[in-house]
Parts: sequence; structure tokens; C-alpha cells
Amino acid sequence: MSTEVTARLRQARTALLVSFLLQGTTFALLVTRIPGIQRHYGLSDGTLTIFLAAVPILAGVGSITSEQLVKRTSPRTVLRIVQPAVCLTLVGVGAGDGLWALGLALSAFGLLVGALDASMNMLGVGLQHRYGRSIMLGFHAAFSLGGIIGALLASAGAHLSLLTLFGASTAVLIPAALVAGRFFAGPAELGDAVREAVAAAARSIPWRPLLPLCAAMAFAYIADSTVSNWSAKYLTETLHSSDQVAALAYAGYMVALLLGRTVGDRTVQRWGAVTVVRTGAGVAAVGFGLAALAPAAWAGIAGFTVLGIGICAIIPQVFAAGGRLFPQDSDAAVARLNLFNYVGFLVGSPLVGAIAGASSYRWALIAPMLLVLLVVPLAGHFAPAAVRPLPLDHAPSRA
Repeated sequence: MSTEVTARLRQARTALLVSFLLQGTTFALLVTRIPGIQRHYGLSDGTLTIFLAAVPILAGVGSITSEQLVKRTSPRTVLRIVQPAVCLTLVGVGAGDGLWALGLALSAFGLLVGALDASMNMLGVGLQHRYGRSIMLGFHAAFSLGGIIGALLASAGAHLSLLTLFGASTAVLIPAALVAGRFFAGPAELGDAVREAVAAAARSIPWRPLLPLCAAMAFAYIADSTVSNWSAKYLTETLHSSDQVAALAYAGYMVALLLGRTVGDRTVQRWGAVTVVRTGAGVAAVGFGLAALAPAAWAGIAGFTVLGIGICAIIPQVFAAGGRLFPQDSDAAVARLNLFNYVGFLVGSPLVGAIAGASSYRWALIAPMLLVLLVVPLAGHFAPAAVRPLPLDHAPSRA
């Protein structure tokens, strides 16, 4: 669908870019301070693993719930409410003084971040429909930029208490979210774009052709969750870095994601999706290997940065391949593939935590390294020629 890109649409796109950036900042502030959170609440590694595993489960619940809320209101309304609330959960994490308080704050974070993720992407899809061209990668690049900002803030504020760091950050994040929310696209700008995307996602398409891509998505997010949940712990406990230095592991990873996604489209155009995905999986495995063998913190940070270079193109190419597989039902394919974002986080966090508890974090990094290597034999499913034809037994419905 193509349409005139008005000043109001450009304003709405800018507001959503800010929303993605703020969410990247909020998420990075939380995950890079995991060692500090563990010390603050006196958590064992086993208990920490349970808490981290619960968050993606609740995020999935929040994402599903948000679909019903959007039907009753709009993505703009949901996003306006949940984004400031997500920021506020940071204060809850920093202010708590007991496992019940941490459990309550992280439960709220999980539920709200699922709704936030869904509503942001619904608005992004709607704007993309109105623009008539791909603009979604830009939103995710803004999230990566926010992750860099959040990690650097956490590093600079490592000497502060959790409440001071999170409280000061929230004092900026919430007003920014409220201002951006005033300019989100609504029905007047999007028309039926969001409704059409939701209707397309509800269409019945076969799972079987998508399964290799679903597996690749899950393996990529297992790798991603390892960095977000455990990189800071690895640097502080195994490589004996300070919290300030440990936060730079996630920052390096996000810098690699941002730079890789900036040039990723041109790389795919030149070398092809299969080569880019296969090479990326190999590079990601090398990054895990470098991190696992790192003799010091700087080498660990370098390993996680290399990992980001490898992972950066895999996830966008999963969505692109799904869209080519079902060109008339691409929204439905993307919705199904996105579920494996949560599968990857649900598997990755407890898997790495359990192995680390039984042996060490160095050995724990081998598991996601081996899993991301499984993307290599799956790379053939990213070839445009292999995925262009629709299955013979599939006739897209028209609701």
C-alpha cells in the first residue's frame, strides 16, 4: 500500500522512533545492573535464574493480552499507558527490600514490556503500511541505540545505589515517553492499516514451512538473551571486572547490532541472504568462543561485540524470509515468527543459568554457541528462490 507521506506521518514516525529508543534504554538499564540487583536482594544464582525465566513468560502473557486491549482501544492508547509504567517498574526494582518486592516489580515489568513490545510493533507495522515501504528496521535500530545509551548510563552510574540510578533515569524517561505519546499515530493517520495487519495475522497459514525459520529465530534469541541476562554476571564473577566495566559488554553488543543493521540491507543485496545468515551464525559462534576463552574483561567485551556483528542480520532476515514464503499473508507469518522471540528468551536464560550453576559461566557460554551454529544448516531456507512459491496445499483466505 502506498500513500502520500504527510508531515503528520513523519511526526508520528519520529515519535515512535523515540519510543523504541526509550524502551531500549530502559531494558539496558535493567539488564546491565543484574549483578547489582542480585547483591541488593541477596539472591542465589538459582533464584536469579528463576526470576529471569519468569520475565519472558509474563511478557508473552502481556503481549497476548495487549491484542485484546488494542481491539477495544488502539495501539496508541495502550502504548501511551504502558511505556511510562514500564519505566516506573525500574523504581520498584531499585526501591524494594525483599524477594516479594522484587518479584512484584519484575512481574509488572514482564507483563508491561510484553504489551509495550506488541503495541510498538503494531504501530510500526501500521506506519509501514501507510508509508508503502520498509521502515521497521529503523525502529529496531533506535532500540539498539537506546540500549547503548542505557548501558553507558548504567556504567557511569555503577557507583550509585539502584534506587538513585533508576530513579534519576526514570525522572527523564517518563516525561520523554509522555511527550512522545502525544504524537503517536492514531486512526486518523493509520486508517485501517493496523486493523488490516491484525486481520492478516489471524489468517490461517500452515506452520510446517515456517518451522526452520522459527528454529533460527529461537536460536538467535537464545544468543541474545545470553548477552542481555548474563554478560554482566560473567564479567563480574568470572573475569572479575567492576560493575562499571561489566555494563560495557552489553553496550558493545548493542553497538555491533546498530552498526550491522545500518549496513545490513546493502550487505544482503550484494551477497544474498543465505551467505549473510550462514556467515553471521559462524561469526556469532566465534564471538561466544572468544568470550568463553577471554582472559580478561576487555577480551570478554570484544567477544560479545563480535557476537553482535554475527547476530545483527539473522533476526531481520528471518522476518524477511517469512514474508517471502507467504507474500500475501506476510503479517501472519511475521506474527508467528515473533512468538519465537519469547521462546528463545524462555529457553536461553534458564539454560545458561543452570549450566553456570552446575559448572561455570565459561562452560555455560558453550551451549548458546552450539545452538547458534545450528542456524548454519538452516540458512538455505533464507534463499529467495527457495521460498518464493506458495505451498500447493495453501490457498490464502480473504477475511
